[in-house]
Amino acid sequence: MALDDTKPLNSLGFAKPPSETRVVVAMSGGVDSSVVAAMLAEEGYDVVGVTLQLYDHGAALAKKGACCAGLDIHDARRVAEEMGFPHYVLDYENIFKDAVIDEFADSYLAGATPVPCIRCNERVKFKDLLETARDLDADCMATGHYIQRKMGAAGAELHSAADANRDQSYFLFSTTPEQLDYLRFPLGHLASKAETRKLAARYGLSVADKPDSQDICFVPNGNYASVIEKLRPGAAEPGQIVHADGRVLGEHNGVIHYTIGQRRGLGIGGLSDPLYVVKLDVDNRQVVVGPKEMLATRIVPVREVNWLGDGAFDSTAERHVSVKVRSTRPPREAILRPTSATTAEVELLTAEEGVSPGQACVFYETGGSRILGGGWIHKG
Repeated sequence: MALDDTKPLNSLGFAKPPSETRVVVAMSGGVDSSVVAAMLAEEGYDVVGVTLQLYDHGAALAKKGACCAGLDIHDARRVAEEMGFPHYVLDYENIFKDAVIDEFADSYLAGATPVPCIRCNERVKFKDLLETARDLDADCMATGHYIQRKMGAAGAELHSAADANRDQSYFLFSTTPEQLDYLRFPLGHLASKAETRKLAARYGLSVADKPDSQDICFVPNGNYASVIEKLRPGAAEPGQIVHADGRVLGEHNGVIHYTIGQRRGLGIGGLSDPLYVVKLDVDNRQVVVGPKEMLATRIVPVREVNWLGDGAFDSTAERHVSVKVRSTRPPREAILRPTSATTAEVELLTAEEGVSPGQACVFYETGGSRILGGGWIHKG
């Protein structure tokens, strides 16, 4: 049915009353997605809350600092009851294991530093959950992510959040144009997290003071190695710590305990100059260390590029952009050179330290807020 273009658009961009607009809200049980659901319910939208059960909750019921655990399902359900809209829990454990956890383990064992939250958004939340939202005849799906969707001349564009401290664009670069058409991010324009908590208190939500999630949901206390050992028994085989010049400096108890750029905890004291992990040689079970300057990288190869800019990605030989090679770093100026429709070489104008395979390289408009896409670093 065609919508009447002469009618004013509601706050989600549809030319019909909120009561006739169905929106599925992805609810993690945290304060952000709870506020989105409450806000839209208060505005009169036909809200349906959906929470994903992503992994075995036996050990996770009381674990603070991670989303999508048993306690979080309880919190999401309670918010739905408080605000009077239906809420469903979907068991996505098998999908999550196949699409996110197994690849995380394999890439970590291959010496990469994976970012499973990006894969979860790409392969679970914005794929399977989005399909579920369509099956529920929803007009759109809303999440509590801090990022903005703005309408440009060629359609929906992805922009950084108003609050740079909360911006989640690094984790959402793989959102496709088709998904962006369907998604809404009602918190992206807020000036700070304090505003979100203020809204939660205004709606009387039980999660108003709930702490933010810190860890990857299936990695308690940030201990990657213990998770890998459970998933891949025998992965923590000992080997040698070797200087880049070939000298053997010591022993290690498993490559999985180390990351590129690591300086502390190497167990090779008594050296005059500080040494850093510069390479993880999984095949030879070697942790290679060297001076800090060995970490500096200017040329970054990327693959699986998702392009959100205007025109075809490979229609231009090079573009001047800004890029992030780690979620915690500000964008730095670079030259982006497509080598195919989905691969590229990124030249950093200033060398960066600790560029690591498995991390994302996200493209930004220099001096602006628009996210132009990104890809995966595959050899640093």
